[in-house]
Amino acid sequence: MDISKAGRYVTRDYRFLHEASDLCYFKVQLKESDLAVGVDRNSYRDVLFDLCRKELIRLRGELEDYISMHPEFRTSLLPLQLSPRAPHIASEMAAAAAAAGVGPMAAVAGAFAQAVGEMLAGYADEVIVENGGDIYLSSSRDRIIAVFAGESSFSYKIGIKINAGEGPVGVCTSSGTVGPSLSFGTADAVVVKGMPVALADAAATGAGNLVKSEADLLKAIDYVKNIPGISGILIIKNNKMALWGEIEIIPIKRGKQQ
Repeated sequence: MDISKAGRYVTRDYRFLHEASDLCYFKVQLKESDLAVGVDRNSYRDVLFDLCRKELIRLRGELEDYISMHPEFRTSLLPLQLSPRAPHIASEMAAAAAAAGVGPMAAVAGAFAQAVGEMLAGYADEVIVENGGDIYLSSSRDRIIAVFAGESSFSYKIGIKINAGEGPVGVCTSSGTVGPSLSFGTADAVVVKGMPVALADAAATGAGNLVKSEADLLKAIDYVKNIPGISGILIIKNNKMALWGEIEIIPIKRGKQQ
């Protein structure tokens, strides 16, 4: 992947494809955290941005304070035992990492998405929080999440349908060819559905690490089958696709995310 393409992916141009007409979207950024938030139009108020930003500041502050005392939390590629005084967000990440067999930072985006989403659920009827491809979704309507798989021919041609009332649910994506996140595999997209969102995030990383060729797709599926809380997975490598579990795939035009 050349630098220009990498830049396009990191700047998250896919967010211009948010097209659910019943939602209002806004963005909340703080350091590396970059959240795209959608809430139903009837519930939207300008104060929601401030609430999300305050929650993000609180979460990052707690996690950064813990990492300053336990730097291995940031760098470990394996599950860790936490200090009894670890904040809740670190405990959520560590539990997800332990279930998936990866380092705790593999769950950070999903953990933040869920924490902000659950806070918003007290103010809005429909809530979607996307954090670098990791999504918390709570909706009373059918939603379609477009699948972005880099240079694969499947990119923005298929979507994952989340049925009305199915959530809250996490839908998290890992890639070895797109974006800045660390992956030891070369999958174009590994999309995992499950709950908590931190668990789906960690499992997507773990499954992605296993995919180095098209022959590894079933290996990644076998891996997630053994993780309680994971309900489905979609894996794309080049022009090959494999899926398992409660994943409903539908064709889409231009890549709509509803």
